[in-house]
Amino acid sequence: MSVLGVTGTSTGVGKTIVTAAVAALCPDVVTVLKPAQTGLPLDAAGDVDEVKRLVPHVETMELVRYPDPLAPAAAARRSGIPTLSPAEVLEGIEEADADLVLMEGAGGLLVRFSDDPVLTFADLLVEAQAPAVLVTSPALGTLNHTALTLEAMQRRGIECAGLVVGAWPERPDLANLMNLHDLRLLAPLAGVLPDGMAFLQPRSFETVARAGLSPRFGGEFDADRFVARVEELL
Repeated sequence: MSVLGVTGTSTGVGKTIVTAAVAALCPDVVTVLKPAQTGLPLDAAGDVDEVKRLVPHVETMELVRYPDPLAPAAAARRSGIPTLSPAEVLEGIEEADADLVLMEGAGGLLVRFSDDPVLTFADLLVEAQAPAVLVTSPALGTLNHTALTLEAMQRRGIECAGLVVGAWPERPDLANLMNLHDLRLLAPLAGVLPDGMAFLQPRSFETVARAGLSPRFGGEFDADRFVARVEELL
């Protein structure tokens, strides 16, 4: 069994869609693990349900849910629901009957899952000895967010398995176009997924995922070719 993390530069950058895209293209048995889901009632569909809808053949696990739309540690304080420990997350990984466990974080890399002791998603990746895909935005401000996250990963010995733009807009603006070139200077560009993939049916989702992810993840994405096309718009 291997473990691959999916983290982001912030919330709302497309981690769940990237997780589903990687799962859709993986030829092995995959379990998607969400250690902590926040911001939803206990009976509502969460991120793992979204993955299951887009990629019906994967198995999913959610270890704990907090109703408030906050970081897991803060949401746990408000709800009174206990926080996770690294041992519980590792136990969840071990229970997954899969060749690959995709572990999706909440928010960004250093978002806290507990305060006492301090536990971040980065700590969970270190405990699991897992590399991580870093999902980022193409919008203004992404270069600083991406560079800081990559630096934090490097300092903790977390391998970046690739940088993926989680939601490329249909009509990119100047910042989007220019940022793509500069993002490639920070880390290998392993994919660019178009905005709106969440509305696709499973077969179409897999087709778009294949076009948007690099061969490392079973796709056909060519970073040089994509960036060349983007530069023609400048």
